[in-house]
Amino acid sequence: MSAQFTKISSAHNRRLRNLLNQSDNRICADCSALDPKWASTNIGVFICGECCDVHKSLGTHVSKVMSVSLDEWTIEQIDAVAEVGGNSTANAIYEAHIPEGYSKPGPNASVEERNKFIKSKYEDQEFSKPSLRISSGKSSSNSSFKIFSSKFMDSFRLIPEQEGMVEFIGLLKVTVLRGSNLAIRDMMTSDPYVVLTLGQQTIQTGVVPSSLNPIWNEDLMLSVPSNYGPLKLEVYDHDTFSADDIMGDASIDIQPLISAAMAYGDPEMFENMQIGKWLKTADNGLLEDSIINIVDGKVKQYVQLKLQNVESGEIYLDVEWLPLDQ
Repeated sequence: MSAQFTKISSAHNRRLRNLLNQSDNRICADCSALDPKWASTNIGVFICGECCDVHKSLGTHVSKVMSVSLDEWTIEQIDAVAEVGGNSTANAIYEAHIPEGYSKPGPNASVEERNKFIKSKYEDQEFSKPSLRISSGKSSSNSSFKIFSSKFMDSFRLIPEQEGMVEFIGLLKVTVLRGSNLAIRDMMTSDPYVVLTLGQQTIQTGVVPSSLNPIWNEDLMLSVPSNYGPLKLEVYDHDTFSADDIMGDASIDIQPLISAAMAYGDPEMFENMQIGKWLKTADNGLLEDSIINIVDGKVKQYVQLKLQNVESGEIYLDVEWLPLDQ
């Protein structure tokens, strides 16, 4: 049996489910409807049933759609969707230049609105950055994905791989702004500080003595490895004579920021505008959607987090993407 028709095992089926449960894949890539149950395997996006009907009308040379629950996927199809990275990554390409005043269709959009937007987005690629427009050919059902992968994913490989060394793709400047309503760990107060971990790197702020509403305004710099995961944040209470007590933690998904930054290239070429978003969900701790903007030629994101595994506490951050040559 050829590799193209290799059937998926239960482990690969779980992998598909995990992709669907990824935070940015929990809403339709095209209209933001909740709980999408369809996917375009060559584009690499999860979509709702209504938008799926429009994708089908475009033809399989543009979008090859499958049901997550009803169709039998091959391992290769799962690999293709996984390599794109999710709805946020794909939208950073296909929605890079939505004109000002143009309304993206919502969950209750009409068929006509969906048709116009989806055709413009994928077939005509009116909103894509010109240098990243993707040619779709009829010779292969995965042609769009292959060109997407070669153009987009190669932009992440900025340093030649060397044996025994970590490959980095950029830098994060995290400004730890302040905390609010932090947990009490001493008699009536706490002496909090923040620890950030990315890959093998760990860095921390200074200690703010006797405060449940500390202000740090402290910049921390981290290198971003090519195989980056989430940025881990922990808050501790400093103790002089015993081990420091944990005051909550949070996980920051940096993929939407990096995907948007990579899609736009040099942000100094653009005016101030929104280019992406990390969406609030029930389990990610965001107090509200975290917007990604180009501000004065820099890619920045404001993050408001409710600390997890603790009785109370919120942390406020500014995150900025810095290319390696900056």
